[in-house]
Amino acid sequence: MSTWKKVAIGAGAAALLLGIVAFGIHESRKDLVTVQTGKAQRLDLASVVSASGEIKPKTYVNIGANAFGKITKLYVKEGDRIKKGQLLAQLENVQSSADVNATQASLEAAQTDAVAADAALNTSLADLNRAKSDAERSQLDWNRAQALFKDALIAKSEYDTRKGAWETAAAGLAQAEARVAQARAQKDSAGRHIMQNRANLTHAADVLQKTTYQAPFDGMITNLPVREGETVVIGIQNSPGSTLMTLADMSVITAEVKVDETDIVNVKLGQPAEVSIDAIPKKTFKAVVTEIGNNAIVRSTGVSTSQQTSASEEAKDFKVVVTLQNPPENLRPGLTTTAKITTATRNSALSVPIQALTIRNQGELSRRVDQKGSVQAATPQKDAGKGDKEEVQGVFVVRDRRAEFVPVETGVTGVTDIEVLGGLKEGDEVVTGSYKVLRTLRPGASVKIDNSTPRKGEEEGS
Repeated sequence: MSTWKKVAIGAGAAALLLGIVAFGIHESRKDLVTVQTGKAQRLDLASVVSASGEIKPKTYVNIGANAFGKITKLYVKEGDRIKKGQLLAQLENVQSSADVNATQASLEAAQTDAVAADAALNTSLADLNRAKSDAERSQLDWNRAQALFKDALIAKSEYDTRKGAWETAAAGLAQAEARVAQARAQKDSAGRHIMQNRANLTHAADVLQKTTYQAPFDGMITNLPVREGETVVIGIQNSPGSTLMTLADMSVITAEVKVDETDIVNVKLGQPAEVSIDAIPKKTFKAVVTEIGNNAIVRSTGVSTSQQTSASEEAKDFKVVVTLQNPPENLRPGLTTTAKITTATRNSALSVPIQALTIRNQGELSRRVDQKGSVQAATPQKDAGKGDKEEVQGVFVVRDRRAEFVPVETGVTGVTDIEVLGGLKEGDEVVTGSYKVLRTLRPGASVKIDNSTPRKGEEEGS
């Protein structure tokens, strides 16, 4: 055999061997999945519920009109700090002042009438006593006259005179008793007139008092929608009355926020919070949860579910009030705010990145990839249909270059990591991405770890 034939045969054998090796490498990499991983490690975690709302003073009151009339004087302006009892506004009070004066005069007249009635009663009582004495004397004379006339010791004319005197005295006594009863009734009527006029005076004084407005507590005027000369009205039925001003106690400032219904179960009284205010950027303020609403609020309408006549499937929130511990003096009610409430903390908790968590059906877990990359069928079970649909939460752990699905129980959720209560140990390498890979990765699949930063196009594609 010539030399060139030997060379050609050797080259062909080498090419065939190289092709076989290349085919083997290609087949071995055919089912290899490139993944990103992270470590199970111990971290300090804090579960935080974030909610937005607005700044509100804990104590505030809308001072509304208690009477109809024109504002004659405003003693304050918006932003003024005032003391309890300080005069705020004055409405016109000519008519109400006249009513008070007239009622006061009527009361004094009724009191004078009561004095006169009391004097008349005393006079009637004196007349009654005199009438009783006359009646008793006439009774005695009449009795003696009867005895003397029987014995024929007096004339018939004297007998008739004494009888007439006794009858006159008896009639006078009855008249005196009637005058006493009349005087008592007049005195009682005078007393009731006094009570009536006092009640009228109280009513008139109340109407007059409602034309003057004083501060019920120390605070600041945060809203003053009226001006001097305007006419204000009181509310009737479903028509609200005029609001003169809003007085707020700015010594205790709160943030009233709305917490999603899925997070409210974790919020408790006394939990710490951090409040950020849009008007004061790059600063946070310490706060504490002081109030948790019991009624859900429909997010789209802001109406409590207890005020609705029909059930609603819309998203709902719950009102939560956090009290700022050291509020700045330049805060104003209504400023937009965000509160981050710390609902739970864990120190040195075994944690994995949140994105490592995934869900698999029991049926997927009953099949695994064998060493050659083919899927092994599950062992038939009597209730396999129901069991296959059961969802299991877990993570993929890289062991011997394969992704093993490990069910886990979770605890406190932090910003980027979540606590693992069981199923892993510190240092385990778990698959964290990409999202597309985690969604399709099968238990037992061969993996290749690549934790280099992906290019922007690759991130969007995944």
